[in-house]
Amino acid sequence: MNAELTFLYDKLSNQSKTYIGYPNTQILDFENLSPFLNLTINNVGDPFVGNNGMNTFKQEKEVVEFLGEILKLKKEDLWGYVTNGGTEGNLFGLYLAREQFPNGVLFFSKESHYSLQKIARILGLKSCIVPTQPNGEIDYSELDSAIRNLKHYPVIINANIGTTMKGAIDDIRKIQIVLKKNKVARSYIHCDGALLGAMLPLMDIGPKVDFSFDIDSISISGHKFFGSPIPSGVVLTRKKSIQHIENPVEYINSSDTTLSGSRDGFSVLVLWQVIKTLGLKGLKDRAADCLNMTNYTLKALRKIHWPSWCNPGSNIVVIKKPEDAIIKKWHLAAESNIAHVILMPGIRSYQIELFIHDLVDSQTSKPKEVFFLKEETHGDSIPHYL
Repeated sequence: MNAELTFLYDKLSNQSKTYIGYPNTQILDFENLSPFLNLTINNVGDPFVGNNGMNTFKQEKEVVEFLGEILKLKKEDLWGYVTNGGTEGNLFGLYLAREQFPNGVLFFSKESHYSLQKIARILGLKSCIVPTQPNGEIDYSELDSAIRNLKHYPVIINANIGTTMKGAIDDIRKIQIVLKKNKVARSYIHCDGALLGAMLPLMDIGPKVDFSFDIDSISISGHKFFGSPIPSGVVLTRKKSIQHIENPVEYINSSDTTLSGSRDGFSVLVLWQVIKTLGLKGLKDRAADCLNMTNYTLKALRKIHWPSWCNPGSNIVVIKKPEDAIIKKWHLAAESNIAHVILMPGIRSYQIELFIHDLVDSQTSKPKEVFFLKEETHGDSIPHYL
């Protein structure tokens, strides 16, 4: 058994050196928390109520309150909990929407996370998939048309705060203009902010998304920008929304307000430690470093004339899809004729230089080709840095 574990650790350690295609922070240092792995910590129930068992509710509330502060949700109006990932957060946010509007229609773009169609089925929600613009952002004219045809139903919208492949950010103001234009009286806006939901409030550039825009809930991943060896996340909503689902449970001395019963109390400590260690300034520096590395990568790719671009405020660089060997070696996510590199905390310039070297090698002795990331997109019509 020990030999197998050693082999597995070495294999995964080597893979992490070229892991630039998925949004996982590579700065992980949580050995000081290892004693807690020998304790049964169960955050069952509502972190703002407590329970009769061993929990990390104090730290969980501090994590939620920190995110509430940077996302401009007043403390007296704030509720949330630590999830096991972005999909649970999306399911929870849309569950709240369904409980308020059982006959609502869920609108989401075709470049939304793959879990959205599954969530619609689980919740039994009618759904409408809306086309996107070339940069991955929802097409607001198409959304307008779709809502116009279905506006006799309550409108539930999943807004993407960083699409999976292109890092596109749906504009909440434009969505609200569409709702107002169609005189929609009953609506709920959930934001899938898995990657960029926590980064945007920390950056000086890019669009802003927070509760001052009258959103109803947001889901953020914990293992992405913050960093965790265990997938986790945080979902935030307004306290009044919980009234639709709150259910007191006597034997745990808490309220059943989360999706899962038993919940991981260790991941709470991981997120709490990151926030306490780095603080607001340290997290802002981390976000700035991601953007600096994003610009570095774009410059390096353009130097070798490899087609590439990036949405404003995003650390996802979209590139022409390379050959399969490079996709496999560098763990790139690929779709159709594109792939992407995600400049997460911990990725350094030497890794990008090695990646560029592999791209250059792959072009040697190959004929030149004319390539567009999208047939309808040319030149500067796709936004990017630089």
